[in-house]
Amino acid sequence: MRILFVGDVMGNVGQDAIETYLPKLKRRYKPQVTIVNGENATRGRGINQEVYKNFLTAGADVITMGNHTWDNNEIFDFIGDAKKLVRPLNFPAETTPGVGYTILKVNAEKLAVINLQGNVFMGQNLANPFTTVKPVVDELRQQTANIFIDMHAETTSEKEALAWYLDGQVSAVVGTHTHVQTSDNRILPGGTAFLTDVGFTGPYNGILGMTRENVISRFLDQMPTRFNVQEDSPAVLSGCVIDLDGKTGHAKKIQRVLINPDHPYFDD
Repeated sequence: MRILFVGDVMGNVGQDAIETYLPKLKRRYKPQVTIVNGENATRGRGINQEVYKNFLTAGADVITMGNHTWDNNEIFDFIGDAKKLVRPLNFPAETTPGVGYTILKVNAEKLAVINLQGNVFMGQNLANPFTTVKPVVDELRQQTANIFIDMHAETTSEKEALAWYLDGQVSAVVGTHTHVQTSDNRILPGGTAFLTDVGFTGPYNGILGMTRENVISRFLDQMPTRFNVQEDSPAVLSGCVIDLDGKTGHAKKIQRVLINPDHPYFDD
């Protein structure tokens, strides 16, 4: 089983990059499942129904989210019916709309996709992601050995700790949120693929996707300022491709994908 995962899509530049490159990447890598993190998709904060549907049309099978899940109020109008939209599992189950995981049928096999949010430096006091996800993983393993986790978190240590905690019990733990692709892709001894952060998809010439002037100003004078997406910029697309043994759920390979002006995409 092959999974293509694309990191945090941000603003119009990121949406255009998905429309341009996702079909090409699917033709090149031929994944059975394509997952896209869409929590920054609309103006850098949240997602709306139109963008959600556009991602599905472009070839995404599942859309994961993160700490900006609720920043676009329109999500409350459609998340209940959005079967392929997965918000962080560790929001309060009793009061939070949507689902924290989904299960896809992949030919004769299944893949579970879980979204988690870290707690360190994230500004939200959610349930412990470790103790929240473990019983869910145990339950899902009764149905499938193939389990992918998008760990949306700030610190390297929290992401890496989760991967080691679940090594051999899930197929992959891939981090999102920092918008910077790391180069530590590996397979842990138990067979779990890990990457601290897959990176983001959006404005290449912004600062983490935001307008340079506003971010620099904040560092210079420490005064409050509104961060807006840097729309006048070429795009970067960040992702990874993971190959699994569909029977055992163990990862066989994880490779990074990076497209930007300094790493241009060439058709085969």
